[in-house]
Amino acid sequence: MPWYLYLALKQLFPTGRRLSFFTAISVVSVALGVALLIVVLSVMGGFGYGIRQMAADTQGEVQVQARSVIDHPADVLAQVEKVPGVVAATPYAEGVVVLKFGNKPAFPGIQGVDLTRVDKVVPLKKFIRVGSLDDLDDDSVILSSQLARSIGAHMGSRIEVYTPLQLEKMDTDDVLLPRELKVVGIFEIGHQQLDSSTVIVTLRLMQELYGLGGAVHGINVRIAPGLDADAMAARINAALPPETNVRAVSWIEIYQEFLWVLQLEKNLMLFIMLVVVLVAAFLTMSLLLVLVIKKTREIGLLGALGAGRREIAFCFCLQGVAVGVAGTALGLVLGFTGLHFRNDAVELITRFTGSREILARFYQFSQLPAHTEPRDLVIIVISALVLSTLAGVIPAVMAARLKPVEALRSE
Repeated sequence: MPWYLYLALKQLFPTGRRLSFFTAISVVSVALGVALLIVVLSVMGGFGYGIRQMAADTQGEVQVQARSVIDHPADVLAQVEKVPGVVAATPYAEGVVVLKFGNKPAFPGIQGVDLTRVDKVVPLKKFIRVGSLDDLDDDSVILSSQLARSIGAHMGSRIEVYTPLQLEKMDTDDVLLPRELKVVGIFEIGHQQLDSSTVIVTLRLMQELYGLGGAVHGINVRIAPGLDADAMAARINAALPPETNVRAVSWIEIYQEFLWVLQLEKNLMLFIMLVVVLVAAFLTMSLLLVLVIKKTREIGLLGALGAGRREIAFCFCLQGVAVGVAGTALGLVLGFTGLHFRNDAVELITRFTGSREILARFYQFSQLPAHTEPRDLVIIVISALVLSTLAGVIPAVMAARLKPVEALRSE
């Protein structure tokens, strides 16, 4: 081992003591900065990742939509499924209804699904908490968990459904009779809006309720893993004849504005958290400068014994590197530990503040999402190591410029 490396480690970890105060303060400051970066960027990235998962699990990565309705869905389905990269496709119809159980009304969104195709695109079965998708027919309904709780419905309840088509009949003095449906399932996705205002019925029933005939509102498309959603949407659009008057859009385009805001917030938080690491680097530099002043005579002695300026500079610069490596490693442990217990921390905070429902309503997720991108992790590690190394450069240059004679005469 080179003597300057041995001396650098010896100054960081003196004999007889586990850890010097200088080393502890420097390592902890860098570790806290790295941990904050990991937690903040992972949580911000988690919202984007959560939206992507939610979109893929509820509507597929690509949607084929029309300006009004798709009159001949079978023809469009056949064309879409021929596109390379498309795994499966399923039609859907959606709208808004007035739902009533007892004396409690609700105004949820309703979606009709094709039971013969939906499992290949949207894994509804994994979200059903009570009941079964196999029990769904043209006289039954599946409710989202919070919607069922808000109106007091449960398995076996019979609810009344009014649609805009039925309300239009009031103008012709027709008798307004609701459609009575039996609750055969309750599902929960983990997204506040979907869990509080969603109803699932069969596609045939939805077409009947809205008077669509054989038409649908759109087609959900599942693409092969690893393919870009925007590229697949463009490929599907190129394959669809212009006369169909339909257009494929990716989940990225659907949530474009929200994703842009998330990315902006993420970039701002990255800049702010890097300032925290920079402050930690300045602290390391200050402590190394104090060490250089305290060790002035020792530095002069090293020069008198034949040590070169480069070797003396390496001795102090390597201390900055060692602090950066140790701080980054500790920061990674603290950061991922914090991510693991993030929901427990949120639960504790909201329990004292009574703001859990407000938090869920604002962020739309029942659990705080987190997703660490490899790119972000690389940026965090490199930034911490570079700033810590630079923190040791100025003290190293200062130590290297000391003349042995003047350093030995120092008081």
